Amino acid sequence: MATKNKTNKSVKKRVRVTATGKLKYGKVGRRHLNAHMKTKRKRQLRAAGIISDRPKVQKKYKIALGVL
Repeated sequence: MATKNKTNKSVKKRVRVTATGKLKYGKVGRRHLNAHMKTKRKRQLRAAGIISDRPKVQKKYKIALGVL
């Protein structure tokens, strides 16, 4: 009897799939200890990161999410 694969919950909390199939994630380094950071650095960290040009990494995360 075949069973379904479970979704990796830690990946599900960190990454989501866009409509075009790219992976979107929040950048690290914004939680605390950012009083010393320049405003430009904090602003750049606000933007979401996208994994689009690394197919091996994309495949790994999509399997963990249960998309692939």
